[in-house]
Amino acid sequence: MTTVEPFVSAEEAAAFLSVKRRYLLALARHGIAGAYALGIGTKRKIWVFRLSELAAATVEKKQCAGVIPNRADQGMIRSGSPR
Repeated sequence: MTTVEPFVSAEEAAAFLSVKRRYLLALARHGIAGAYALGIGTKRKIWVFRLSELAAATVEKKQCAGVIPNRADQGMIRSGSPR
């Protein structure tokens, strides 16, 4: 028999990730894994989170960060003022 992971509130998820609640909600609106909107409102929604999916998303981002080359090291020419 499998157990279903419960959803947690934005406050609990923000504490788990050690970020502010507002920042977490901004990430949720941009599609972070583990965030689910409840309700049918177009302006205000209640967000719930699964901690295991949030943790997996952060691990995935950390692993990708070492693979993506730093473009500043490739001698790119910057536009704009030299100051």
